[in-house]
Amino acid sequence: MVASQSVLDSSTVLLVGTNDWLSRFATTLKKRTDATVHTAGTTAETSDIIRKRTIDCLISGDTLEGTTGLELLKKIRTETTTLPVLLCTAAGSEAIASEAIEAGVTDYIALTDPTEQMADELIERTERAIRSARRSATQRDRARQFDAIFNDSRTATWVLDPDGSLARVNETAREMVKVDIETIVGEPFWTLPWWADPDSANTDVQQIVENALDGRFGNAVVTQPPHIENPRVIDLSVRPVENERGDIVSIVIEGVDITERVGLERDLRQSEELHRVTLNNMTDTVLITNENGEYTYVCPNVHFVFGYTADEIHEQGKIDDLLGTDFFDREELAEDGVLKNIETTATDKAGREHTLLVNIREVSIQDGTLLFSCRDITKRKQREEALATLQETARDFLYAETHQEIAQHVVDDTPGVLNLDASAVYLFDADANELRPAARSARMRELTGPLPTVHADGETLPSYSFVEDEALFFDDVHEADRLENRATDLRSAAYIPLGNHGVFVAGSDRVGVFDDVTRELADLLAATAEAALDRVTRETRLRKQDRTLQAQNEQLTALNRINETIREIDQALVQAETKEEIDHTVCELLTGEDRFRFAWIGTIDQTTDTVEPRAWAGSEQGYLDSQAFAIDAEAGEPAGQTAATGDVTMVTNVAAGLREDPWRKAALARDYLSVLSIPLVYNDLTHGVLTVYAPTQDAFDDTTKAVLAELGETIASALSAIERKNALLTTSMTRVEFGIDDPAFILSRLAQDAESTLSYQGGVQQSTEGSYVFVTVEDGAVTDVVDAASQLVGIDEVQQISTDGEGGVLRLRLTQPFLALELADHGAVFREATADPTSTTLVIDIPDSIDVRTIIQLIQETFSTVELRSKQTLDQSMERDLYSKFLKKLTKRQLEVIQTAYYSGFFESPRASTGADVAETLGISPPAFYKHSRTVQRKLFETLFEENDFSSPRVAGVQ
Repeated sequence: MVASQSVLDSSTVLLVGTNDWLSRFATTLKKRTDATVHTAGTTAETSDIIRKRTIDCLISGDTLEGTTGLELLKKIRTETTTLPVLLCTAAGSEAIASEAIEAGVTDYIALTDPTEQMADELIERTERAIRSARRSATQRDRARQFDAIFNDSRTATWVLDPDGSLARVNETAREMVKVDIETIVGEPFWTLPWWADPDSANTDVQQIVENALDGRFGNAVVTQPPHIENPRVIDLSVRPVENERGDIVSIVIEGVDITERVGLERDLRQSEELHRVTLNNMTDTVLITNENGEYTYVCPNVHFVFGYTADEIHEQGKIDDLLGTDFFDREELAEDGVLKNIETTATDKAGREHTLLVNIREVSIQDGTLLFSCRDITKRKQREEALATLQETARDFLYAETHQEIAQHVVDDTPGVLNLDASAVYLFDADANELRPAARSARMRELTGPLPTVHADGETLPSYSFVEDEALFFDDVHEADRLENRATDLRSAAYIPLGNHGVFVAGSDRVGVFDDVTRELADLLAATAEAALDRVTRETRLRKQDRTLQAQNEQLTALNRINETIREIDQALVQAETKEEIDHTVCELLTGEDRFRFAWIGTIDQTTDTVEPRAWAGSEQGYLDSQAFAIDAEAGEPAGQTAATGDVTMVTNVAAGLREDPWRKAALARDYLSVLSIPLVYNDLTHGVLTVYAPTQDAFDDTTKAVLAELGETIASALSAIERKNALLTTSMTRVEFGIDDPAFILSRLAQDAESTLSYQGGVQQSTEGSYVFVTVEDGAVTDVVDAASQLVGIDEVQQISTDGEGGVLRLRLTQPFLALELADHGAVFREATADPTSTTLVIDIPDSIDVRTIIQLIQETFSTVELRSKQTLDQSMERDLYSKFLKKLTKRQLEVIQTAYYSGFFESPRASTGADVAETLGISPPAFYKHSRTVQRKLFETLFEENDFSSPRVAGVQ
């Protein structure tokens, strides 16, 4: 089998010699590959070709005019050692082979059977030699590139062996240290004087080298040791070098001196830190705007309140987007010059709402005229609300139903159990990863002030107790390292974790109150509280699970009923023979067995802008006569809304909006409490609207809506299938001719670009790759049309099937579905199309069973400018019947083969294309083409003769 031709197709091959097999091989090479082939018979011609052209491979015979192939090889090797040379001989010997190898031959081939060798082995060896030469050239290029990088004067470069020892150093690296480089070659890189003091190692450098030995890239910033004069800061980057098998063969380390940059960055950080500390320690956030509310200044600490950076605040546009509109009186500000303590709310970047106290002052600072000083009082407001809630809670501890109630009871019971009047409970907020004070005694507030929300990071006392699950007892809490509020008057303190729920805090302003009994009682109170919190959590989870399971069961029950209905409808659709049968069956099954109260299907009448009922079932009670069902997207009955929008309309509560929509009153009178209206659309073809009514509110959820929407598409598909079936059985039809002017039609655009007249005479090949159509070029050069087609995005591929003077036939593969396919879905036939640079004409056959207005509307919606030129009625009973029977007997592949042969001129006399030409176009063998052709001809005659009964004795006897 011939090797892959990908290399030869882009190569130039020189054949040298006078052997007969060389000329035959040249022909074979041109036929089987896209290689550029040159031939020469003498040494002079060979040298001239090599000098003027780039040759990828030279193949020489053993005889040339006046010399031999071996002598030619020796001469070539004096000029180049990289050109692949293959020496072929039919009379080879070990002596000649040895001499050829010594002379530098790339491959020596003994042609024991030249004809067979040229077809297989010689092509394979040629490709192998070219690939090897190209691989060697790539390696040489890479070596040159490495040398260029290695010798970069701006970068110090070290090359290490796979064990991490030094192998090579460039001049820039040599200049960094005053050491004889040759004495340290072979030493581990991390112990070298660039990074380490004598007899020591730099662990950072060792780590990145070890990472490289594992195949990973790495970086490190290293400061040279003090023993080096003027030590520098070096940015090292390490990368492993692998061979073709993925083995690490070396490690390359590059270093850049960043000493000056590090110094500048250090000075800049010190300057920035001074300003940051000054601005960030401000308690308020300051914003300045102009009269239009556009920011002119944003304080750097703005993120503490709002979560946004200063740049993000600027991008928001105006202060109204941050603080809201009309939260202060501009006239009052103009009169007083300042407004103080305006309370407003704002939402931060994370979506949390903050309560702010805002002071506003008129200023004149650069372009700013209004200064806003914002103070976040959210926590204070939350504490006030929490205290108000706790004071209202007075339930028994054992019967508490919420974590908050339990927390309050713990605080209330602490004086009686522990004889301590300062206590508090933190509850854990898993979403925010914070411990929030849920309850605290008045005495605790007196001693410590407001309790802050604590982040669960283990840095403060309550956080540490919670994270480590450890009870902490202090005789004097001021001795604890993690005490955050050093101004607190609290002395004795206990922090006891409440499992996963939070932390219990108890204490006193006295020192050393926790004896063994008090500690045991504190642990018991905390354990009781933890058990109660576990019970509430468990009961809350169980109630939630029960509600979820109940909702899921109800949903599954409803879904099972709907699925059962869908299965019954699907079976009925398969068996239905008429559209009326489909309509009535669907309505009856939807309303059967108390599934839904009422269902009906209506036709969209564009002339009256209404939906006309055509089938219904269930409890109708005169509803269809009580409504006009106008097509109205806003206030119409659901069927009218669906007809107007083309989308599913779902009304979960008919009683809502009773005064606004008149249809709701009539629906409620018949116990229609929820409605779902579904468009019956398939391939953009509308078959009406299905509307279903239920006797309960919220009878339709999103799942039901999705399932019934899919049912609507299934019903529409069945109706389309009935129409297509009726169209095939219809012998009478209307032929309509349109004139269009729209470059969206691919043939119009192609005719304009190529300045030619094109025609399409029917026939579309649909495959997984796209749609194929045959186009006849009536005038103009076929090559111009091919060039124009190759430039269009709408055409994936163009093939020239035949050429006849100024015209010819092309096969186009389109990227988008062709118009003929959409017309077929609507039951119509795209008979022909003619396009020239200025106009396009379409001819479409519409069976009597299809509404002509539907096809006209489709064409008008598809193209921007449409002119209806003519309509005529045709009767094609015999022709259509024979044509349909014939097409049913053909496979898609047979139809593709015979269409391609016909447009190629294979059936012309004389033939414009041979069977081999057609086979090449189709990508099949000539025998396969002839087999398909004969099969199609047999099926054609079979259809003609069987239909007309030509095989009867009476006809057979005619001479």
